[in-house]
Amino acid sequence: MYRIITDSECDLPVEFLKTNNVDAIYFHTEIEGQELVNDFGKSYPLTKFYEQIKAGVLPTTTQVNIGEYTEFFKKYVEKDIPIVYVGFSGGLSGSMSSARQAREIILEDNPHAHIRIVDTLAASGGEGRLVLEAVRLQKSGASLDELVKWFDQNKLRLQQWFTVDNLTYLYHGGRISRASATLGTLLKVKPLLDVDPSGKLRFVSKIRTRKRSLITLAEKVVSAMKNDLDQPIIITTSGDWEAADFVKQHILNRVSNADVQINPIGMTISSHTGFGCVAVFVMGTENRK
Repeated sequence: MYRIITDSECDLPVEFLKTNNVDAIYFHTEIEGQELVNDFGKSYPLTKFYEQIKAGVLPTTTQVNIGEYTEFFKKYVEKDIPIVYVGFSGGLSGSMSSARQAREIILEDNPHAHIRIVDTLAASGGEGRLVLEAVRLQKSGASLDELVKWFDQNKLRLQQWFTVDNLTYLYHGGRISRASATLGTLLKVKPLLDVDPSGKLRFVSKIRTRKRSLITLAEKVVSAMKNDLDQPIIITTSGDWEAADFVKQHILNRVSNADVQINPIGMTISSHTGFGCVAVFVMGTENRK
């Protein structure tokens, strides 16, 4: 039986990963001179991290390097266990390139190793939503090849939308200009963003109020669900639980039996969104464009 592995940017509950035998490799963050491991809040409370970024502290992040991926993959190769790595978007981090290079290094010494790499072209709960699909497929009896083929054909159906409450962090991460950040803050603009088909962040529109931006997220989910009303919906937030619950309740008002979970955003992504990011993830019927 093959193993599904992922990374700490999937923003799924640790209990779910353990229950479904999904292992994860951890990204890294540094804040106020302290190096942290993004291990789903086990070694450093996410509540504390959110308090720091809410106060305006600017963390830095580090991608997983080739050596780390090599050692991580080798644990399975040495036991002759086939693996599929369902990972963080290569359009947002160089870690996906590191994973692919690690695979090539291992194959040089062990050409029969079974290592498959899936770039989800997604972040946070979007990556997590696709990990849910990988688990579903494995439980349904899909082979490793069938699972990878499904991703090739369907991963762009994932719809991922988010908004932030503070434009400073998007500017700090190079996502928007200083002028846009300053003007947007003065006008209390709340941006609506998504992830494009190449896995990169994309600015979609400006919304004048926080409440309206949250309602828009909920409406995007309901519109994308169409006839697949029983599917899991993931909402993630960097600390604004009230806002995340507002989005959830708005979805439930439209689809009363919707399966909605709210998860925390990990330190890596929160470092680039700041406190109060709210994001939604759902599988649509058509590829995003």
